[in-house]
Amino acid sequence: METIIGGTRRASVGYALDDLALVPSRRTRDVELVDVSWRFDAYTFDLPVIGSPIDAVTSPQTAGMLGQLGALGVLNLEGLWTRYADPTEVLAEIAGLTPGPEATLRLQQLYAEPVKAELIGQRIDELKAAAGFAAGSLTPQKVERWHHAALEAGLDLLMIHGVAVTAQHVGLSDRTPLDLRSFTARYDIPVIAGNVSSAKTALHLMRTGAVGVVVGGGADSASTTPAALGIDVPLATAIAEVASARSRYLDESGRTVHVIAAGGLTTGGDLAKAIACGADAVMLGRALASAEEAPGRGACWGVSAAHHELPRGRYFKVDPLGPLSVILEGPAHRDDGTVNLVGGLRRAMAVTGYESLARFREAELVVRAGR
Repeated sequence: METIIGGTRRASVGYALDDLALVPSRRTRDVELVDVSWRFDAYTFDLPVIGSPIDAVTSPQTAGMLGQLGALGVLNLEGLWTRYADPTEVLAEIAGLTPGPEATLRLQQLYAEPVKAELIGQRIDELKAAAGFAAGSLTPQKVERWHHAALEAGLDLLMIHGVAVTAQHVGLSDRTPLDLRSFTARYDIPVIAGNVSSAKTALHLMRTGAVGVVVGGGADSASTTPAALGIDVPLATAIAEVASARSRYLDESGRTVHVIAAGGLTTGGDLAKAIACGADAVMLGRALASAEEAPGRGACWGVSAAHHELPRGRYFKVDPLGPLSVILEGPAHRDDGTVNLVGGLRRAMAVTGYESLARFREAELVVRAGR
């Protein structure tokens, strides 16, 4: 749907998750009869949850904890864990910073330490030992430089993660852009790519061989991309657009590509509405940064917070909410939906009468009046 914003200039109308609500159906079911498991490529996970590849959330240790809970943790292979042999003191210093410009400057200084190939291999070994599965992320600009070290160490899944990832990139003549189609054809490893926010971009990525796409419109708790770049697509609309591209691609290829929602998801209701809009799973950042085991120790910052030229991530503090297991599966002792996130999802599915995540994508949605 479009609207005229002035003269002949048109703009699409978009909806955030807060603009929507789920509608109960004529049938309900016991919550014990709800299945939230998620099959991805050749792997099955008990929970449709991915720990975001940011240093405040995912370490080899927390990736192991997520794996034990039935979720997936993705380590940032360009983060502090591959820049420092022991980032413990660095993480402690970051946790003690005061939000503001000085924190951004200090993050830039700490992330100026170069990534080391030997540490990429070491961290993947640690992921294997902790979780039995090694998932890591690289930015599109650094995939060609670092993927050999990651693959040689036995990486199981690669997430190519950036503010906006596309199948095609126009670069300077002295730089070799990432050819995602060629990359996925060369290596027998599942690749997730994102962020994307439109059906057209998502469809192009799916055609490269990516097995999953991350949908992120730009605005979340740790992102200042809307302010820095003016890019911000409301998440509910973005998920629905990309989900429609998934259906189109399935019709033309017979291959299923998974849609992963990311960006500002902090409550059980957010999880439920994201999946009802069309997502297969969700990627959580701030919500998991509030865990007592989180490496950020009460602080949170985005992947782009330490960019050397144009930081696009906010450093901020989060309220402690308890152990990681409690945040995901309870029991909850708060009434705001920020604890027992998966329990909230399960109950939403039970109240609306759906037994699986795939069926839950058929749930009725309503746009709140006045939003």
